[in-house]
Amino acid sequence: MSHHSNKDPQDSVVQVADLVKSFGPRTVLDRVSLKAMPGETLVIMGASGCGKSTLLRNIVGAYTPDSGSIKLFGQEITTMKEREMNEVRKRFGILFQQGALYNSMTVGDNVALPLREHTDLDENIIDIMVKMKLELVGLRDFDYLMPAALSGGMKKRVGLARAIALDPEILFYDEPTAGLDPIVAGVIDQLIMDLSRRLGVTSMVVTHDMVSAFKIADKIVMLYDGKVMQTGTPEEIRNSKNRFVRQFISGAADGPISLRKSMTDYSEDLVGD
Repeated sequence: MSHHSNKDPQDSVVQVADLVKSFGPRTVLDRVSLKAMPGETLVIMGASGCGKSTLLRNIVGAYTPDSGSIKLFGQEITTMKEREMNEVRKRFGILFQQGALYNSMTVGDNVALPLREHTDLDENIIDIMVKMKLELVGLRDFDYLMPAALSGGMKKRVGLARAIALDPEILFYDEPTAGLDPIVAGVIDQLIMDLSRRLGVTSMVVTHDMVSAFKIADKIVMLYDGKVMQTGTPEEIRNSKNRFVRQFISGAADGPISLRKSMTDYSEDLVGD
C-alpha cells in the first residue's frame, strides 16, 4: 500500500465540517460534520431522503457545497481546481449503487479502465492486475464476460474490482447491498470487510440496510433530515437513547420520524433534485 502523505497517522483521512447543501428551498445537508480515520469503516445510515447520497456526492467532489469544509488526506477540496481534484480522485475508489459498468465492454475491460486512463502501464501488466483485482472479489475467470451475462451481485463485485484497480486509500460505497437478496448482500458485506482488512483502506459506506451497517461498521453516523443525529460505535448506536435513532433501528411506525414526512422526502428523491 503506498501512502502518499508522510503525515501523522492520527490524522483523519476524511474530515467534513459544518457542511450545508441546498437544492432550491430545500436544505438537504444542514451543518453536517464527521471524520473517518485511516483504515476505519465509517457507515452513514439513515432513511431514504435524509441526505446520505448527497453527502457522498459532496465528499467525492461531484457536488459543490453551499458552505462548510471537506478535507480528503488533509487537503481542502471544496476550493480545488478540476486538475487538482483529479489528482485526489486517483486516491479513492467509488462503488456506485448500480455498479455502473459499461455494457459494451467486457468485465476485464471495465476493470482495466482506470488503469488505462491514469497509468502508463504495459497492457500485459494491466492484464495481470485486472486478474488480481477480480481474484480479490471472487471472480477470477470472468474477465471475458459481458456485463449482461452477470447477476446483480456479480455486477457489484465487478464494480468493486474496478473501484480498487488503482489501489485506493479510500473506498466510497453508495448503497452497496441495495436490491440484493440477503445472501448476496451478506457476500458483499464480507467483501467490504475483507478488502478493508487486506488492503488497509478507509471505507465510507452509505446505506439504509441496518443488518449490513451493524455488521461492517467501526463507526456509524446516523443522519435524519439532513442533520447528524448521533455518531458512535455500532454498540453505542444500538443502545442509543435518541428517539430518532431508536425509531429508525426498531423500524417502528410511531415516533418522531413521521411516515408522511419520509414518504414526501422519498418521492422527491425519486424525482431527483
